[in-house]
Parts: sequence; C-alpha cells; structure tokens
Amino acid sequence: MSNNLKQVLIVGTGGIAGEYCKVLHAIGIEPDVVGRNEDKAKKFGEKHAVTAFGGGIDNYLANTGKKYDYAIVATDVLNLCTNTCSLLEHGIKKIFTEKPAGMNKAEITKICQNAEKYNAKVYVAYNRRFYASTTKAIDIIQEDGGVQSFNFEFTEWSHEIESLPTPAEVKEEWFLANSTHVVDLAFFLGGEPEKMASFITGGLYWHPKGCVYSGAGMTKNKALFSYQANWAAPGRWVVEILTSKHRLYFSPMEKLSIQELGSVVVNPVEIDDKIDLDYKPGFYKEVDSFINEIDDGKKKTIQDQLRYMEYFDKIEGKA
Repeated sequence: MSNNLKQVLIVGTGGIAGEYCKVLHAIGIEPDVVGRNEDKAKKFGEKHAVTAFGGGIDNYLANTGKKYDYAIVATDVLNLCTNTCSLLEHGIKKIFTEKPAGMNKAEITKICQNAEKYNAKVYVAYNRRFYASTTKAIDIIQEDGGVQSFNFEFTEWSHEIESLPTPAEVKEEWFLANSTHVVDLAFFLGGEPEKMASFITGGLYWHPKGCVYSGAGMTKNKALFSYQANWAAPGRWVVEILTSKHRLYFSPMEKLSIQELGSVVVNPVEIDDKIDLDYKPGFYKEVDSFINEIDDGKKKTIQDQLRYMEYFDKIEGKA
C-alpha cells in the first residue's frame, strides 16, 4: 500500500501532534486529527493544514464511517492509556502512542491485554532510539564487538519542573513520564538488566517519594552498568557506552562524542543529522518506521514496555 492510500488518525491537538503532522506530510500522508475541544481542533487544523475534529475520540469513531490503518496517540500522559484502549476497541490494529503509554504498570498491563484481545500492535514512542547519534553509536558498538559496560544519569531540573502547569499526579510520576527517555536509551544500547541494586533517598514537594538515585547491575549479556541522578542538584541527562576500543558519550543526546583507547581526548563524531534538525529529533525516522512497518529493531512494543516496567519500578524503589 502506497503512503498516499494509508489512512492515519492522530489523537491530540497539542504541540507534539503538530510535530507528527509535519512528518506525515513529508512522507506523503494527509492524516485526520481528533481532539476534545472543538475550537482548539479548528485552530489546529488551520495551522497544520489537516482535517481536525473536536468532541473526543469515542464520539468521533462511533460516528465516522472512515476506517483507519494506523493511529498515533499524542495526548497528555494522563489520557494515553484511555485513548489507546479506545482505538483498540474501535478496531484500529496498528497504534503508536507517546511514551510512557500509561501512568503506571497497571495501565500498561491493560493496554497489553487489550492489544492481545484485539490482535493489534501497539508501539511506544521513545524517539531517542531513532536519533542519528544513536544509529551511529550502534554501528560503532557492533564494529567493536559489543558493549562491555555503561553508565547513565537522569537528573531532572527541579527548579523548572516545579513551576510547570503539569498536573500534580503527572509530576509525581515524573520518572516514568520523562526520565525513562534516558533509561530506555541506556538499556536499548547497553542491554537489559539481569540483576540490579537500586537506592533512592530525599524528596521534593512535587515529588516526595525521592529525588536522589543511585544503582548498579549486570545485563543479560554480562555488561556492567551504573547510574545516578540528583534532582535537587545541578546536572543533565547523560549516557556513556564503553566498548573494548571506545567510550561513547551522549550529552546532549542528539550529539555523539568519542574517546579512543589510549587517549584522554574526547572528539565529536560526525553524523548525518540533517533530518533531526529539520524535524523534532527522532520523529521522522520513528514515524517512517511505524507507518512503513520497517524491521529496524528500534520500535518498542507495548510488551517491551511492560517488561521494562520491572526495571523502572526497581529504580524508583517500587519493586
């Protein structure tokens, strides 16, 4: 099926939904968009040159005679699970939802159960897997014979987050809602944990269950890893991958730097990142992978996300 014959529905009329529209237009698809608010939907449609509807996803799908091959869920975190399940119940078989897909393990389990019930595929949008920097790092790792060890930091900027208009219940789950971008990339490149020890202390008024994290473990491929974060101190997101020949640095994650064996010099790696500059980084490649069903090993299924919840909960002290 050529792209111009594929029917795609986007759920959501915010900034991220607009980024998806931009990519879909570039690959030859005119999506429909549905949101809750009629006025917001109208303005969104005018801004992004798409047909946009208000009234909510259930009302729209119950009354439209149109069938969709693919759907993208680009709503707020609180409604990801509800909207994804609605799409499944209405017979859409291929769904791409913004991370983390749900507010907790129970919601992600619910999506998994519904995907199995309706024989559908659901993917979770961790766009850093699709960065040009990630693609280049994968090539270097493979050439070097694999990962020996890695470390990562997921410090969040509390001084900025505390003033965001984000609902309190989302801030309370900020690690899952936001920090897992870092953890997902680290375990995607370095390998999934086989065993892990995790520690958490401190707390913030908007995130009272902890703000200082530390831990270490071993992957299923016997690579060692460690991590840390302090949301009450300066810092930034970092992933470092060590092979027998190189140390690879992601900081910022859109860029890749490298240290050669026997040298203390860290140099930038030349990458072809034009597509990550033209679009929101990672979006073009991940949407292309989803819509054209490319077997690139990068897409994260909802079943993968449920498995990763064991690691996420461990880091957060829930398991």
